[in-house]
Amino acid sequence: MTQGTTMTTSVQRDRIFAGGEWISPAARDELVVENPVDFSEVGRTPDASAQDVDVAVRAAREAFDHGPWPKMTFAERAEWMFKLADEMERRGAETSALITDEIGQPVRLSRPWGQIIPVNHVRYYANIAKDYEEEEVRPNVRREGTSIIRKEPLGVAALIVPWNHPQASTTLKLAPALAAGCTVVLKPAEETPLDAYHFAEASVAIGMPPGVINIVPGGRETGRALVAHPGVDKVSFTGSAEAGKQIASVAGARLIPVTLELGGKSAAIVLESADLDEMFASLRNVSFDNTGQTCALLSRVVVPRSLYGTVRDRLVDLARDLRVGDPDDEATELGPLVSKRIYERVTGLVDTARAQGATILAGDTPLPDVGYFVAPTIVDGVSPDSLIAQEEVFGPVVTILPYDGLEQAIEIANNSRYGLAGAVYGDPDEVLPVARRIRTGSIGLNGYRPDLNHPYGGYKESGLGREFGPEAIGNFQETKSIWR
Repeated sequence: MTQGTTMTTSVQRDRIFAGGEWISPAARDELVVENPVDFSEVGRTPDASAQDVDVAVRAAREAFDHGPWPKMTFAERAEWMFKLADEMERRGAETSALITDEIGQPVRLSRPWGQIIPVNHVRYYANIAKDYEEEEVRPNVRREGTSIIRKEPLGVAALIVPWNHPQASTTLKLAPALAAGCTVVLKPAEETPLDAYHFAEASVAIGMPPGVINIVPGGRETGRALVAHPGVDKVSFTGSAEAGKQIASVAGARLIPVTLELGGKSAAIVLESADLDEMFASLRNVSFDNTGQTCALLSRVVVPRSLYGTVRDRLVDLARDLRVGDPDDEATELGPLVSKRIYERVTGLVDTARAQGATILAGDTPLPDVGYFVAPTIVDGVSPDSLIAQEEVFGPVVTILPYDGLEQAIEIANNSRYGLAGAVYGDPDEVLPVARRIRTGSIGLNGYRPDLNHPYGGYKESGLGREFGPEAIGNFQETKSIWR
């Protein structure tokens, strides 16, 4: 199969993966994956039951308690991770093409996000692991001598990942978990269960010890069973704030740690000194990338009143200039939304804004006759407290908001239950002091360019904990003090 070529046959997966084996599920319930471009069937997988989850968790538990993986040195695990990355790379073209069919992601995005970036994640953490020091000697305070601080693998980790960047979201959890010495049970999103099987196939191909990677495709009930299972020691979740709260509640009752990467409603603050040409080149990606289906996108543009008309008009021109259409076309920038559910959510929020008095600009790009396509849309004439300016839309919809004075701009940017990302555009000497006052886990200066070597996560309802960087390995570790 060549990359960027729409699949013509349905992919049939009738097993879960546990303990290094392909196992028939306990029930016959299925997930049917629909191509959001033409509504054709992409494939089917089991909709794993609580019994299937139990099989997978027990396999991971056995591998952790009695298998070789947690007993290996970091350097030994790194060797396996390099092999896994190489095998993923060999399968990358097929994987990225499958993602385009599953979610309608344009090939210009599925290639890096489904093929290149996940491999880079695994190699990044393998490189850290090969030189990782699991013990630190620290001086005692109340007596002479030293004691030892030891980092140990936490146990069985449940990884629950979203559909919008399915491979990359998985490897941001899988790679540090493997480096730490954990065994994992992966539950992919019900929209993207098919590409997750490539992790299982890659692990089998390299002979990875059984039970280190286990996979249970399924919907919400599968996720609930996984989070509640007494054999799980850690949950790492990316998804909505509402689901994150439920997971945190269950994990809290069990007193197990969670890492939550949740939603966002991030602001691009435009200062009067901003270079508008550079800013709009940035916004093309950071406000509309992946058809707006990315949690860190800048969906609020906060503009000084003196520049408001100019920025609004250019934002409308940008929205109309974005190419929407066939995701297999190399020139396509925005594909369809992933599903009918998301389509109805996005169009419903825009319709509600219109009914509440908003002015809907752009939104008139010619669209294909079939598919969950939405035209890039600019919303004007709303207050910072309006529903459209507060809710995460998860579509190609940007709200523009005016401000009078810098203090009001900062107030508008911070007026959100979320705190994931953001950017400040302006003179290099002016942007950093503003960025320091925005209550977000990350923020960019004259752009938004996350880097894997630096922690990423959110304030407020955007989550708990941090991914990215060497620190992510600590998400999957226990700390032991050995006093002497």
